[in-house]
Amino acid sequence: MQPTEQLLQVSANLYKLLGETPNSEERDSYIDNINVMLDKRGIIIKRLQEENFKFDAQNRVHNTLLELDKGIKQRLAVVMDAVKQDMANLQKTKKSEEQYFNPYGNVRTMDGMYYDKKN
Repeated sequence: MQPTEQLLQVSANLYKLLGETPNSEERDSYIDNINVMLDKRGIIIKRLQEENFKFDAQNRVHNTLLELDKGIKQRLAVVMDAVKQDMANLQKTKKSEEQYFNPYGNVRTMDGMYYDKKN
């Protein structure tokens, strides 16, 4: 199989994977699968660059690869935003929980202190 066909196959599989949204229990394996597929895709792209691959606008496979690449970038951005949002929510939950268990932990008091501003 030629590298362009391999790239097309891996890109199509990655695009399909990014279209699915797993529930929270399966998210770790989902992200691992994305990383594995991105690594495979990167290796194939590197091999194509070493072979001095030239994009041909008239070639149907090349145009399909270009469209898949755009779609992958968009879907990957959506997945990244979802992960960032989940991480922010987790941090917020941790902070709220900590504040609930120790409500006076962040209070700084100046009781018993006197500052004389005269010099």
